[in-house]
Amino acid sequence: MTKRSVEMVASPREPHYVGDGFRVHNFIPSGFRLDMERMDPIIMMDYNSKFYFSPSEKPRGVGVHPHRGFETVTIAYKGKVEHHDSSGGGGVISEGDVQWMTAASGVLHKEFHEKEWSKKGGDFQMVQLWVNLPAKDKMSTPKYQAIKNESIPRYHVENNGGEIEIIAGEYKGIKGAATTFTSMNMLNLKLKSNAEASFSFPSNFNTAMLVIEGSIQVNDKDVAPTDHFILMSNDGEDFTIKATDDAIVLLLSAAPIGEPIAAHGPFVMNTRQELMEAFNDFNTGKFGYLED
Repeated sequence: MTKRSVEMVASPREPHYVGDGFRVHNFIPSGFRLDMERMDPIIMMDYNSKFYFSPSEKPRGVGVHPHRGFETVTIAYKGKVEHHDSSGGGGVISEGDVQWMTAASGVLHKEFHEKEWSKKGGDFQMVQLWVNLPAKDKMSTPKYQAIKNESIPRYHVENNGGEIEIIAGEYKGIKGAATTFTSMNMLNLKLKSNAEASFSFPSNFNTAMLVIEGSIQVNDKDVAPTDHFILMSNDGEDFTIKATDDAIVLLLSAAPIGEPIAAHGPFVMNTRQELMEAFNDFNTGKFGYLED
């Protein structure tokens, strides 16, 4: 087995707002050599680092908008979000929960801070990923996975070193909660200070980490503090993560789809022609209806 090295550690860029409810640092696609292909099939990562939203009677968020050709995955670390989509999916996710929406052939959706949480305000921290779909699945039926924190399988790190939540994929023989279209590992590492965990994924799997809390050291060498993104090289399989403080880390490792990506706004297809069809279908009401 060969060691996988760190390709780069990226600090968060200036935040921007998505709607009025999500204050995000965009890591993928970005100018850090992280285009949509580099972390294929993870084609977008927005990170709302910990931010205090003041109380509001009118919930902040993003109004009705379409998606086609991929999945959106929202991982809640702090705060509550309410989601509705035109395929009937929806619900509230709160701290520790995951919302996995397969837009596929097309949905309209909206997401806002949950009503009661919004009235009180508080710290808000979430990650949203766009996960691409293979061409054969892009026009499949939309679906929605509401994954409650208590239903996520866990691996307990040796010597009371914390736990690893397996959202998707597998770790140490424990299978994750989410169903996926392609091979993908999505893990939440919750490590106590000085705890260490080892990982091994095929070298062609695109692999990265986001430090949500605390700081870590990778392979006893590269240090990454809070809110930093670590891109791993594709030069090996094995690596270790050591928490230098109590740490929470989102770890992603996935088999690339390796197909052409044609993306524009809320649509991710394989060809320009398919993009034009997506816009046409949206404009002619084929994505259904959802009240704003």
